[in-house]
Order: sequence, then C-alpha cells, then structure tokens
Amino acid sequence: MGAAGRDFHNFNVVFRDDPSVEVVAFTAAQIPDIEGRTYPPVLSGPLYPDGIEIYPEEELARLVKEFSVDEVCFSYSDVSHEHVMHEASLALAMGADFRLLGPKSTMLRASRPVISVCAVRTGCGKSAVTRLVCLLAAEAGKKAVAVRHPMPYGDLASQRVQRFPDMESLDSAGCTIEEREEYEHLIGAGVTVFAGVDYAAVLAEAEKEADLIVWDGGNNDMPFFYPDLEIVVADPLRPGHELSYYPGEANLRRADVVVINKVDSARAEDVEALRANVAFVNPGARTVETDSPIEMDGDIKGKKVLVVEDGPTLTHGGMAYGAGYTAALREGAAPVDPRPYAVGSIKETLDLHTGLKELVPAMGYGPEQIRDLKATIEAVPCDAVLVATPIDLTRVLELERPAVRVSYGIRDRESPGLADIVKSFIAGL
Repeated sequence: MGAAGRDFHNFNVVFRDDPSVEVVAFTAAQIPDIEGRTYPPVLSGPLYPDGIEIYPEEELARLVKEFSVDEVCFSYSDVSHEHVMHEASLALAMGADFRLLGPKSTMLRASRPVISVCAVRTGCGKSAVTRLVCLLAAEAGKKAVAVRHPMPYGDLASQRVQRFPDMESLDSAGCTIEEREEYEHLIGAGVTVFAGVDYAAVLAEAEKEADLIVWDGGNNDMPFFYPDLEIVVADPLRPGHELSYYPGEANLRRADVVVINKVDSARAEDVEALRANVAFVNPGARTVETDSPIEMDGDIKGKKVLVVEDGPTLTHGGMAYGAGYTAALREGAAPVDPRPYAVGSIKETLDLHTGLKELVPAMGYGPEQIRDLKATIEAVPCDAVLVATPIDLTRVLELERPAVRVSYGIRDRESPGLADIVKSFIAGL
C-alpha cells in the first residue's frame, strides 16, 4: 500500500529479489491519478517480467480476496495512527497479515556521511533546514548533495535515477509543481539534487560527487539511508501531532536533534507542550528552538490578494493556512476567497478540504491540474497573486496579474543552536 514513493523503495530493497515472495499488486493513495499504472519490468526485476499493476487503494479488499493475499505491507506516510489501524483492521478482516517495515529492513548504507532531515508532519519546515545544512557544508569547504524523498509521478522507468544540477534540468524532466517545490530552492542555493525510484542506484550516483549526503525527507517519512546525524523538525502550531501520526512519532523517537520550528508564530504554551512530549519519548535528543522568518519581494499593503500556498502542507499536513496567509495578514492585505471561482481539480480539492477558505493550494501533479490552477488564479478578482510556494510559479504559469513571492527561512533562537550542531558535525568529517 503506497503513494508512489516509500512503497516502491520497500519493494526494491525487501521484496524484489526474494523468490520466496510474490508481490501481486501495489495500491495507490494520497496523490491524484497515480493509480492505473504498472511498476515497469526495468524496475521490478527478473522475477516480475511483466511488471506489477498499481490499483486504487479503494480496491484493497477485492485484491486481497482475488489474489489470496497473505500479507499487506503498509508503505506510505503522514497519516494518523487511527488511519493506519483502520487499514490494518481491513486487512485482518480479510484474513491477511498487516506489516510495517522498519529501518533495519529498508535503510541503505552510504559510503559518505549522511545527515537526514525529516519531520513529525508535512509542512514543519524541513526545506529550510535542508538548505541550511547544505549551505553550512559549503562554507566549510565540503560538497553536499541533497537526495530527496521520491516523487515519481511521471514515467517510472525514465525516473529511475534523477539528477538536477540546474533549473534547466527540471524543465527537461517535465517536473510537476510538487517536484519543483522541493527541488528549486536547493538548486537556487547551488545544491545538486538527486531523486528517483531506485534509491540504491540513486545513492551510488550521489556518492560519486558528495563529501556529505543530505537526506531531504518527504511528508513525515523515515530516511531511506542510515543517517549519521538524524535531524527531525517538529511544529508547535500542531501540538500533539508529533505523537499521533505515522511514522512521525517514530522519527521523533529516533532523532538525535529535534528542531522546534516556527516558535515566532506559536503560542508559548504549545511550544512547552511540544517540549514536554519530546522529553517524554526521546529524553536523549538535543532540542533546539528556531524561528521561521517570512520575507516578501513586493508590497501588498492594502491590496486584495489571492494567496497560493504550498499544496502538500495543506492537503497532507492538515494545516488550514501557510506562510502566504500569515504574510498577507501581517502586511495588512485582504485575502480573497477563491472558492466561487475555482475550476476542475482545484475546485475538487477545495470542496474536499473544507477548512481551506481564503487561499489556493498549489496543486500541479500533472498538466490538467496545472491548467486548472492557472484558470482558477486568472478567474479570481484580485490586485496581486501572493505566491507562497517554494518555487517561482511564473516558471510554470504565465500569470496576468502581478505576483509577489513569499519565502521563509530558519533562524536559531538560542546559542548553541541548530547551526552550531551542524557545524560541529561537519567539522568532524
């Protein structure tokens, strides 16, 4: 059971070359239009010369019955503990075992030092931490490359190993908005990004040019590589989530360093509650506090703005707003409700996530969804579009109205802080 990422990795490292097991199907969830494909023979290996079909997760019960399935392997992230147990209950009710694969089964050993950056939920601020780690490595004269958690939403065979050294390589690969949101900010900082489907092969390529590998996690998934320094980012805007989401709690319990981010916009009592939970489950971790400062490249004071936020933070992470909406209110702008003007898949997303009101999630998993996003943005009456995604949206969409970009970083609130911990680790390489 997966979402085009962890599921493929689990198959590759645990099941692909095991003749005692027959994998009969993948199921797909979370990401629009990722089912109905085949995991291709070039990736599935000689035991699966015809590849493996990918079905919608809604067909799980039928598949278990039809294929006489003995075991269901849950392999995706950022879902509540309750959700995991509902899926487990369905599998058990159908007579199958239910399995969660852990680090010993799925993590690969690198020949270079690895710093992993993961989180307890989507949208905690991993990107800024990853960028900081890479920049600190460069300052120390070390070549860091980022290896991003998989996002293979296109042709799987051609995405087996991906290397993105510049913006043009993103264009050549036909990257989706979601992929660009994870890659562009690093490339813009001079960091080469690796990704793909077969992470043993991805790792082998990354090792050729890196002094340091930075694992850039997706959602709240665990790293695919054994980390030498395990950084986990937590969010006091969602206190309690660090103990109630899978596998975010596992990340929290494993962490060497826990970063409590967004302290500048959180309530003091929520920060303290989060600190207490960290101390309860992982008392040996170093806990540091950071701010997430917001910057803009234009003036929106007094203007009517359409806020375009990072999609996964809202749809997967359960946040009702992000950096864009926060910036709009701070600057005295008036966010416009896009719901009356939304079309196609964007309307469907807003109808599904009823808590999203005065903003648009930047959904763009394929050409049709990108067209719907453009049509929605153009239909909303506003003075400016406030783009709070990590990418330059104008590289993908030609916008008729002025676009103001919102970005966020990370800043230590204490000394020694996160930067000092990372510098100390890099100094020992």
